[in-house]
Amino acid sequence: MLITLVVPCYNEEEALPLFYAEAARVAAQMEKSHGAAFEFVFVDDGSADGTLPVLRALHAQDARVRYVSFSRNFGKEAAIYAGLQAARGDYVATLDADLQDPPALLPQMLDALQNEGYDCAATRRTTRRGEPPLRSWFARRFYRIINRMSDTEIVDGARDYRLMRRRMVDAVLQMAEYNRFSKGIFSWVGFKTKWFDYENVERVAGQTKWSFWGLFRYSIEGIVGFSTAPLIIAAGAGVAFCLAAFVGIVFVVVRALLFGDPTSGWPSMVCIMLLCSGVQLFCLGIVGEYLAKTYLEVKHRPVYLTRETEQDL
Repeated sequence: MLITLVVPCYNEEEALPLFYAEAARVAAQMEKSHGAAFEFVFVDDGSADGTLPVLRALHAQDARVRYVSFSRNFGKEAAIYAGLQAARGDYVATLDADLQDPPALLPQMLDALQNEGYDCAATRRTTRRGEPPLRSWFARRFYRIINRMSDTEIVDGARDYRLMRRRMVDAVLQMAEYNRFSKGIFSWVGFKTKWFDYENVERVAGQTKWSFWGLFRYSIEGIVGFSTAPLIIAAGAGVAFCLAAFVGIVFVVVRALLFGDPTSGWPSMVCIMLLCSGVQLFCLGIVGEYLAKTYLEVKHRPVYLTRETEQDL
C-alpha cells in the first residue's frame, strides 16, 4: 500500500525542512501501524527563494522525495493538479507545507477509508483563530453566497487537506479545466467523504502568500466556475429596469398631457440615467467574466509547464 503526499510549495524554503521532519515521523509511525509505504511529491510553484535547492537536497537525502518544479508561478490550483498527476499512490493526500494541515491526522484519515468505507477523508477548520477579523468575515460570507448560488456544496472552513482513494484522484484528474477551483472540484466529483474537524494552526515559518485581493479573485473563480446564478441575476436586473423604464415613460407622457412639459427635474433625470448605466455596466461585467473564462478554456493552454523534476538530476 503506497500513500502519496502532494505538497504545493511557493517560497517555502524555511518551512520545508520542518514539514519533511514531521511528515517523515508520521510516515514511520504509519509504516509500523498500517504497513504503509510513502512517497512525497513536492510541487515548486515557481518559487523565488531557495525552495528548489531544498527539494533537491531532500531528494538526495531520501529517495521517497520527488518534486516537480514549474517554469513560473502558475498558482496553487495548478500545483495541486500537477501533484495529483505525478502521484503514484493507492491513496493520495494533498496538504500545505506550512504545517497548518497537521500530518498527524493521517492515521485517523486512513482508518476512515480502510475501515469505514469512505472514499475521501477531508478536513475543515472549526475556528479561524489567528486570521484578521475582516478576512474571516468575508470568508464566511463567501461560503454562504456560493452555497446559495451553486448546486455544488462547498463546506465552510474546508481545507485542501484531504486523503483520497485512487479512484477519486482519477476522477479529479478527468476535470482538466484551465480555470480550477479545487474545493468545488472535490465536491462536484462526489464520492463518500468523511469530515475531520480541527482548530486553526499557525504557520510554522514564513509568511502567507494569500493577500485579501488574491482571496477575492479566488472567490470569484469559485462562483463563476460552479454557478450560473450571476447571469440570471444580471438578466433579472435587466428585466426589472426595463419595466421601471416603461413605467417611467408612461408617467412622463401622462404628466405632459395633463400638466404640460416643464423643464424642471433634469438633475433627477441625470441621476436615473447614471443609475441605469451603472446597472448595465455591472451586468456587462458579469457576462464578460464568463466570456473571459470561456475564452481561456477554448485556447486549451496547459495548466502548467514543468522546468525540472527529480528525474533530471
